Amino acid sequence: MTTPSRPLSITQVLICGAAIVTLSMGIRHGFGLWLQPITQTQNWSRETFALAIAIQNLTWGFAGIFAGMAADKFGAFKVIVLGAVLYALGLVGMANSSTPFWFAMTAGVLIGMAQAGTTYAVVYGVIGRNVSLDKRSWAMGVAAAAGSFGQFLMVPTEGFLIDSLGWKEALVALGLAALLIAPLAWGLREPGFSAGTASKRDQSIVQALKEAFQYRSFQLLMAGYFVCGFQVVFIGVHMPSYLKDHGLSPQVASYALALIGLFNVFGTYAAGSLGQRMPKKNILVFIYLARTVAISLFLLVPLSPLSVYVFSAVMGLLWLSTVPPTNATVAQIFGVAHLSMLSGFVFFSHQIGSFLGVWLGGYLYDRTGSYDVVWYIAIALGVLAALANMPVKEASIVRRTAPQGGLTSTS
Repeated sequence: MTTPSRPLSITQVLICGAAIVTLSMGIRHGFGLWLQPITQTQNWSRETFALAIAIQNLTWGFAGIFAGMAADKFGAFKVIVLGAVLYALGLVGMANSSTPFWFAMTAGVLIGMAQAGTTYAVVYGVIGRNVSLDKRSWAMGVAAAAGSFGQFLMVPTEGFLIDSLGWKEALVALGLAALLIAPLAWGLREPGFSAGTASKRDQSIVQALKEAFQYRSFQLLMAGYFVCGFQVVFIGVHMPSYLKDHGLSPQVASYALALIGLFNVFGTYAAGSLGQRMPKKNILVFIYLARTVAISLFLLVPLSPLSVYVFSAVMGLLWLSTVPPTNATVAQIFGVAHLSMLSGFVFFSHQIGSFLGVWLGGYLYDRTGSYDVVWYIAIALGVLAALANMPVKEASIVRRTAPQGGLTSTS
């Protein structure tokens, strides 16, 4: 199976998929705004908060594998609806957690599972099955840009809700907003999955995984995505506190995160569009090298609101712009029958990096009183990610029919 029997309208897929990603990614991008209100109210260390968000990212990545399998086999609709319900429960539970354990279970496990079912891997599977190859990278760029717009829209909104309602009530309000994802999922109901039965595919899950994990380019894409996760989640969660530690107002942090979201609308759209016309690996190499330069200059120049805003705008252009070329490359190499699952495995690598980035930020800050070491690690990893993507081969893998049935790859 490569596409549903009656593909959905590209307009319908992009509107509903983009709206889902806007809400899901928009909410999670603002979690750094809760770090200080929660730790100060609960008398917890920053590591306690960071560990819960680290668990969230790791759960998101691990659960994303199985969410992708389910979406590939039975369609995305039910997976997204379940994710929306878990999102609401997790946010309300996060507001009412009185111990680090329950905070980790709600902010970490529940919301991580919710994000697995409502973000890129599942939505990109629908795009892959319903959008032709000549527009696929562009369409993925549109969906990624929607996630960035969600950050631009939702982060200031979340800051406003915290200031006007209080941090607990703000989380409950976001829980209600997360439920809007469920009706939007109706627009991603694919006819080929409407009966609730699995669609026939030429490769089994085991065959697809064996093929992918033995393929060098897939391993390199996973390595690069690990670095992406480390960098963006460390910055997204810890930069508000980093700026406050250096005497800048909380409004600077809110505006900085909003600028990242705004400029990433353009960055992700551009990355997706360029992926239709030039090698996607070259786009990824440029992104990782540019991030390395941007972080280095940010640490070298005197810290001020202006330097923060310039850094945020530049990082915004590079923020999630890795998502369209990475996922489009996976689709181009392996096809779309198992795209959500394979994207889920690549994203799991991203989330291992996210776990380490956010946790190390809290761990090393509590022990050294500074984020400097983590910034330096982020710079070094950027160079390694650029080097990892250089040898990636984007050509479609060639398969032949095995004597015992099924498919095997020959290159």
